[in-house]
Amino acid sequence: MTGFGRTEEAIHERTFLVEVKSLNGKQFDLRLQLPALLKPYEFEIRNLLNENLERGSVECIINIKQNGAAKPVVINNEMLKAYYQSVMEVADELNADTNQLLAAILRLPEVVVNSTESLNEDDWVRFKTVLLNALKQINEHRKKEGEAMEADLLHRMNNIETLQKNIAAFEPLRRQKIKDGLKKLLEDNLGKENYDPNRLEQELIFYIEKIDISEEQVRLKNHLDYFRSVMNDKDKSKGKKLSFILQEIGREINTTGSKAYDSEMQKSVVLMKDELEKAKEQVLNIL
Repeated sequence: MTGFGRTEEAIHERTFLVEVKSLNGKQFDLRLQLPALLKPYEFEIRNLLNENLERGSVECIINIKQNGAAKPVVINNEMLKAYYQSVMEVADELNADTNQLLAAILRLPEVVVNSTESLNEDDWVRFKTVLLNALKQINEHRKKEGEAMEADLLHRMNNIETLQKNIAAFEPLRRQKIKDGLKKLLEDNLGKENYDPNRLEQELIFYIEKIDISEEQVRLKNHLDYFRSVMNDKDKSKGKKLSFILQEIGREINTTGSKAYDSEMQKSVVLMKDELEKAKEQVLNIL
């Protein structure tokens, strides 16, 4: 959700400059700086920014430069004359220097006032185009960032799937190692002739069923496929859905790890968790 947009355009006697910057953020948080001329349109400007950017920490600065034809200020002639006459009378009585008198009077209250001119409807419509062009630029930056993010997330899912295949390859060896380990434990402690092999087989079947990870692996594969399908959806706001799917992926990875009882499988589980955490960080930047 990061990006930058800048547009500048002359509209009649004014030049409008718009700069918009966006950083990642969960909500739409706007910091807006407007010249007085655009204050009547502040609500509409905020709506345009919200509709086009939707989310992120946004800073928008709008400036207006006068090209010389317009009056940025107005001199109150009547007030100036009144001040001048009064001050001249006092200056004559005191025999004071009046060389800088006019400059001093111009700084007095209400002599120079802000212009009351306003933006006409035609100029406002043209300014909206300037603003929308800046927003278009920032969204183009966001789109490029999104494409890179999409490639990275799919890469993470592919890595988890590859590690899942490694776990499946270790599964037959794991069962045999568990069986051999239990037999050796009994033989070392009870002696080879002092336990019932048939009972051992029954206990092994029960034990291996408890640590079976086939269901977790099926669900994990389904979650990975679902994540990819949501990534391909045209829906713009899919970040929360992707985040929920990653939570389910994490659940299956954790359960696999708790049932593994195998060092090689545990290594793959750790790597899967690492890929998952990186994916979670990326998903926070998706609308």
